[in-house]
Amino acid sequence: MLERLVDGDATVNELAAPFNMSLPAISKHIKVLEHAGLITRGQKAQYRPCKLNTVPLEALASWTEQYRLIWEARFNRMDN
Repeated sequence: MLERLVDGDATVNELAAPFNMSLPAISKHIKVLEHAGLITRGQKAQYRPCKLNTVPLEALASWTEQYRLIWEARFNRMDN
């Protein structure tokens, strides 16, 4: 779902299209993503499009980048 939102806002039905899941199940996933701050819901006429919020993802990427060299070194030692 997040990957789809990289291309722009989407409705619940648009997000649900590639998945073999019920709309209530998709709605639950969207609520989790919204609660985590990864998406926001807008208000356009009669529907509420979902929009990707990249701020938490950028923070995560920044944090993990600090440890990338350490993790790579440890994985290399495990390979040896």
